[in-house]
Formats: sequence, C-alpha cells, structure tokens
Amino acid sequence: MRAMIVYESMFGNTRVIADAIAKGLESVGIVVVVPVPEAGRELLVDADLLVVGGPTHFHGMSRARTRKWAGAIARNPRSDLVLDRDAQGPGVRDWLGSLGQGHTRVAVFDTRRKGPAILWGRASKGIGRTLRRHGFQMVSKPESFFVTVDNHLKRGGKSEPNNGANDSPRELWRTAPQVRTVRDNRQHPRRRDGRSEDSYSR
Repeated sequence: MRAMIVYESMFGNTRVIADAIAKGLESVGIVVVVPVPEAGRELLVDADLLVVGGPTHFHGMSRARTRKWAGAIARNPRSDLVLDRDAQGPGVRDWLGSLGQGHTRVAVFDTRRKGPAILWGRASKGIGRTLRRHGFQMVSKPESFFVTVDNHLKRGGKSEPNNGANDSPRELWRTAPQVRTVRDNRQHPRRRDGRSEDSYSR
C-alpha cells in the first residue's frame, strides 16, 4: 500500500500529528508526508490512501486572513510560538479547490481546541465533505486532535471516544479495517469475476 499524507500547519502541531500518523502507517506500506505547497497532483497518481489534515480556524478550514492572523500571534514578542515554514502559503482549502476529481480512498483529521465541536468547529468535517464532492472515498470518520489555549498540542490530545479515536495518532488508521482493505486490495487486486489476481498465478 502507498499512502500520501498532506497537511497544513501553522505552529507545527498538525505537522507533528501528520508525522505520527505516518509512523503508524509505515507498517502497512510506503508513506509520503508533504505540506500543502508541495502536494502536487502528480503525487496522487500512485496513492492507495490519501490522508489530509489541517488546523481549525474559526470553526473550519483556514483562510488567507486567518493564516495572517496566526502569523501576527507568532510575531508577538510575548509569544513562544514559531510559524511552520509553509504556514503563510496556501492552505488546505486552497489545495482542495485546485484538486479536481479523484477516486482515491481518503481519511481526514484536524487540530483544534478541546470542547464541543458545535462551539469550536472542526476543519476535518469540511475537508472530508469537500473531498467527497470531488469523488474521493472516505474510509473513516473525521478525527480531531486537541491543542491548548496557548496553541500547543495537549498530552494524550486525542479526539473524543465517540469519534472512534485510538490511543494515539500513530495508531489512528494503522489497524482500521478500512485501511487493511485498502492494503489487501493493493496486494491482491481482484479480477472482474471476483477472484484475486494471485489466485491465477499459483
């Protein structure tokens, strides 16, 4: 299985989650992790699984003005936050707008403040909804990982249990039945008559 993880990160939190998810998926295949500005359409050609994540800004995906606002926070002399290298570039919303149609299986996540989603919003829901409109196939529910009021990742900052979260982002989709299905279909593609290709080569 070949997985591609595309992320947008302001202060490094979403990048840390993306890297942790990649570690978990390494046991089932090849994983490529790229920030949004480097996620060219050509990289999706051979992907069996696409994972997309970004920070939650004002109840949803970031916009140019919210990224500018995040930059102002990081430049405050009293702040200990450091902007990611690509933080001021295009975000997930922009990338999705230029993505076009696809059929790759996808999973989505976000980082956000802990609390009811109805109050803080969830970028992952918008990411997933947009990907479905583009024809991509969701393999799991959107996931959230929590940050503190000061925009640092919370220890054990997994999403609520009713979102189906595992104990860590590393475990998030590694053992999910849907991911095993993606992997098995890649290893044993099926013919039109329902038999796997390797059953003909024995």
